Amino acid sequence: MLNALSDAVLEKTKGEFKKRNRVEGSPETGWLLMDYGDVVVHLLDPELRAYYKLEELWKEGKILLRLQ
Repeated sequence: MLNALSDAVLEKTKGEFKKRNRVEGSPETGWLLMDYGDVVVHLLDPELRAYYKLEELWKEGKILLRLQ
C-alpha cells in the first residue's frame, strides 16, 4: 500500500509541480517521509499510525487535506 501511495505522490509532483524530493524510510519499515522543502509528506501503515497517534499530537492543527 505504501508503495502505491508514494508512487502516486512522486508521479503527481514530478508531472505537475516539477518538484524534487528527498525520501527517508521505506515501505518495508511501514513509514516513508517525502521532503519537498516547503511540504513534507508522511506515509505510515495503519499499525504505526495507531502507535504514534499523530492525530492526537496535531489535534490543534488545521487540516488541509485528509486521504483515506
